[in-house]
Amino acid sequence: MLNVKSRFRSAVADKQFLITAEVAPPKGGNPKRMLEMAELLKDRVHAVNVTDGSRAVLRMSSLAASTILLQHGIEPVCQIACRDRNAIGLQADLMGAYALGIRNILALTGDPVKAGDHKKAKSVFELESVRLLKVIEKLNQGIDFNDKSLPDEPLDLFPGAAVDPQSPSWSGLKSRFERKIAAGAQFFQSQMITDFEKLDKFMHQIASVSDKPILAGIFLLKSAKNAQFINRYVPGVNIPDSIIERLAQAEEPLQEGINIAAEQVKLAQTICQGVHLMAVKREDLIPEILNRAGITTR
Repeated sequence: MLNVKSRFRSAVADKQFLITAEVAPPKGGNPKRMLEMAELLKDRVHAVNVTDGSRAVLRMSSLAASTILLQHGIEPVCQIACRDRNAIGLQADLMGAYALGIRNILALTGDPVKAGDHKKAKSVFELESVRLLKVIEKLNQGIDFNDKSLPDEPLDLFPGAAVDPQSPSWSGLKSRFERKIAAGAQFFQSQMITDFEKLDKFMHQIASVSDKPILAGIFLLKSAKNAQFINRYVPGVNIPDSIIERLAQAEEPLQEGINIAAEQVKLAQTICQGVHLMAVKREDLIPEILNRAGITTR
């Protein structure tokens, strides 16, 4: 077992404004590009999220990719989805993650197989995110899924969960958020935020029952076409026409996208305790987003 100090966990305890960013593991055996992107983020964020089969697309395991980041001095948030593993596999991976020095876990249900590139694969979904959080809490207490004690010491994982403040079902959002709090979630990273009034309403009417930090999901839009694609294919996302128009009229749409993301980071600073930055295939632009938002140091 490695004695690991988590700067992300310390920043949560200190109530700092939290910054995380997302990288995708390689689709193959060479982690070079992932490492190059993560190295650019190393001194700008508190932790780097490693996705676990996001959109049900095959990539290197989040556990292996997170371990590689840790070996290079980059603190990961290891995403663990319930889609591909049963309760035995999930617990085994959580124990392995802890033994390898990984401390931050984002507990996810997982995207449906039909959304990805292996449509004939079989889903598992023995657990979902709330039950996975409960399993992590048990393992931290030294007991397993079946309430049997762990003879080789408990874990000390720092679990988080996803939240969607723009959910059309307010009562469902409230219920699920409260269930995740009760199950032991210590931080929340949100889905992509496009309506900051809804985020503000969520913070005041739902999240205020807890002191757990909410990190607003900020997504780099690269063009009007990119924004329209997301509106069409990503459930629950509605990028406003005003933003699409800004991108369409810009001489340099990518630069305008960086400006929009920076403005959203500034907005988030007035509403919640952090941001989770997503810049698919352009993670190298995240430092510039932070610069334009006036965040020059972590």
